Amino acid sequence: MNRRQFLGLAGAGAAAVVAGAGWATLIEPNWPVVERHEITLARLPARLDGLRIAQLSDIHLSPLVTAGDLLRAVHLVNRQAPDVIALTGDFIWRDAAQAANLVEPLRQLNAPLGVYATFGNHDHWDGPAEVASALAAAGVTLLVNEAMPLATDAPLWLAGLDDVWERRQDIRRALRDVPPGDCTVLLCHEPDYGDEVAAYPVDLQLSGHSHGGQINLPLVGPPVLPFLGRKYPAGLYRVADLQIYTNRGIGLIAPPVRFNCPPEVTVLTLRA
Repeated sequence: MNRRQFLGLAGAGAAAVVAGAGWATLIEPNWPVVERHEITLARLPARLDGLRIAQLSDIHLSPLVTAGDLLRAVHLVNRQAPDVIALTGDFIWRDAAQAANLVEPLRQLNAPLGVYATFGNHDHWDGPAEVASALAAAGVTLLVNEAMPLATDAPLWLAGLDDVWERRQDIRRALRDVPPGDCTVLLCHEPDYGDEVAAYPVDLQLSGHSHGGQINLPLVGPPVLPFLGRKYPAGLYRVADLQIYTNRGIGLIAPPVRFNCPPEVTVLTLRA
């Protein structure tokens, strides 16, 4: 290889690095995609076949993720016309004052069976009272170790756990009002807690927390994953009779990059 060829290859390599960095910092973090899945639940009543759940997770409002970013995701959710919407925690990052910016975007979420949420670890670390107040102002029902029946003509329960990292979860309490045999969907921020949930009569667990690693290297996968988000970091899993879906999140935390791991709006169609 002569000097000109070497310099040409070096220049091309540098350009690729610059282009990749630009994509990972400026484009992919701002380009949410819709992930659609059909999930068969053995205990789902036949009358509820086709019920659609939209999921958002890990919004992390901060200087890196604005109310405008959230509003774009909200519009994307509404275009899917879901029956129910689940928000699986980590609404803010490092600044409790950011919770106030949740209200107007989340207020625009629209689902006939309601919008429900559960806390994540950052919500407890950064401002649980502020997050709870903002969710209430937006018309979102916060489920804290409790369950409620969805307003349908057949039994389907939605339960929510408090944060597992902070050891605030109480799954026995959350499920105590659910009649034996009824189909149950559980909101739980940390996906790896599914190993414990699998011992209880829960059909589907919806989680977030991991961000999918934010960086997903080809042939390698995510170099770094958080505590309680390492076994089931993204997508659909089965643990015994329990199915777990882990959403990659809408927001991010430092370092503010996403590579091969775009922000996600999930639409799950339940099948009997």
